[in-house]
Amino acid sequence: MNIIDLHCDVLEKLVRYENANFRNDARLSASLEKLKAGNVKVQVFAIYIHTNIPENEKFLAAARQIEAFHTKVLCEPEMVHITEWEQLNQLEDGQIGAVLSLEGCDCIGEDLIKLEHLLNAGVKLVGLTWNHENAVAFGASEDPSKGLKPFAKDVIHLLNERNIIIDVSHLNEQGFYDLLPLAHNLIASHSNARALCDHPRNLTDAQIKDLVKHGGRMHVVFYPPFIENEKETTTINRLVKHVEHIASLVGIQHIGFGSDFDGMDFSIENLGNAGEYQNFIKALLKTFTYEEVAIMAYKGFRKYANTMNLARG
Repeated sequence: MNIIDLHCDVLEKLVRYENANFRNDARLSASLEKLKAGNVKVQVFAIYIHTNIPENEKFLAAARQIEAFHTKVLCEPEMVHITEWEQLNQLEDGQIGAVLSLEGCDCIGEDLIKLEHLLNAGVKLVGLTWNHENAVAFGASEDPSKGLKPFAKDVIHLLNERNIIIDVSHLNEQGFYDLLPLAHNLIASHSNARALCDHPRNLTDAQIKDLVKHGGRMHVVFYPPFIENEKETTTINRLVKHVEHIASLVGIQHIGFGSDFDGMDFSIENLGNAGEYQNFIKALLKTFTYEEVAIMAYKGFRKYANTMNLARG
């Protein structure tokens, strides 16, 4: 079964690792060969800027990851750069769509022009924060009662104007609620249910319902501490429980996947890299029908993306 995955951190590794090779580097959990083995049809590649990078070097770090995207990912003949969502409907057999996202606006500071440059480079999803405070908002590790900052309105206006998806996965709770009425396109790219695992990176039942009420989607993440409290490893069945819970709240049509491969120190048993993705599909098929799993795996997001194309038109 085909997969659309909304989050991986391959680009940061391609820049950090010496002589990194996207096709088959054993250090990558979502290398090209592993994406192919797992039937991943579309992969979103996040631009993630590590917190130890000085403020005045963060935008340059983002530019280096975009360069790696072009020189190491898109250079592979199977990879197709998705710059418009209708391209999802045009991918041929053997092709994999590659999408850029921005995991937090730390690298733009208070400069909207920097954000414009990133959008012009092809970024299609933008998270306002990573886990910490920046000029736009407060992250998931911050005081949950602090909302969006004044600069956020300018950022959100630009993202809406450019028909960009805004990602809530790393946003704190008040920021999440401040964002809902302002954003045109919303997604949690890699978060689970807080009712099953009480972690600030997960969403409460109320948040999940409100996200979907505002047209958003919920994509589950494969990071064990977000699946089972304080666990460094867990099972696929535990992840399936999150899918079942979210489905009971909002229905399967609003659920997708955002693995976080290459952004994790820990992994799920038998789901440690993109090549093992079909193990998750097989586990879901024990609970859901083939069509329901296909909707979660790729059809649901493709339909969502098509509605964005109509809105833009």
